[in-house]
Amino acid sequence: MPDCESSDPNDCRVWCYKKSPPVFDFYKVQQLDKDVDVSKTPIEEKTKTYTKKVVTKKAWVEEVEIPAQYATITKTVLKKDAWVETIKVDAEYKTVTKEVLEKKGGLTQWKAVACELTDYNLIPINWNLNSATLTPNAKKIIEEYLVPILTENPDVVVEIASHTDSRNTKKYNQNLSERRARAVVDYLIAEHGVNASRLVAKGYGETKLLNRCSDGVVCTEREHRQNRRTEFRIISQ
Repeated sequence: MPDCESSDPNDCRVWCYKKSPPVFDFYKVQQLDKDVDVSKTPIEEKTKTYTKKVVTKKAWVEEVEIPAQYATITKTVLKKDAWVETIKVDAEYKTVTKEVLEKKGGLTQWKAVACELTDYNLIPINWNLNSATLTPNAKKIIEEYLVPILTENPDVVVEIASHTDSRNTKKYNQNLSERRARAVVDYLIAEHGVNASRLVAKGYGETKLLNRCSDGVVCTEREHRQNRRTEFRIISQ
């Protein structure tokens, strides 16, 4: 209040009370049809056994004496450092008698052969895939194509050349082609008595393909078979 003489404002504060009418609210009451009852249902007792680990004795430190073990070791030691020693070895001489041809005797004869035989000619052997074994049919083909030429030209040297397709590795195919050429040569020597000095077995692997079927190219079996071939030619006479 403005006329309050006290320095404490609470001493001069006036409280006014105002009467407020009561406030009422109504709630619906629902009456139970039947008083609540309590029923007791017995629950069967359940028992269970469990295993419990307990410490029967506290941990302790035990000192165990381990007896020493002895073994004999053989050791090689260097008694003297390595050194270089020069030893003079006397030369040995031996007299060798050698015969030399002062003048060539005899006559040199030349025999004409068909020119086409000096080029590669196909021997139609159908090699089985990854095989260097001559089949009975392959042997008949060799006898038909090669034996007459070797018989009619007893002084010529013939190269037997085998090739593979591009399947498998280059190293494998090289080895396979050499084995195939060797199989033809061995058959001519063993079965027809052809002198080994007249036959040269040569394998070319996949280095001389006749078509587009190189590594990574998809080809038919017929195209691969065209590269899997054996040929012959006269290389000297």
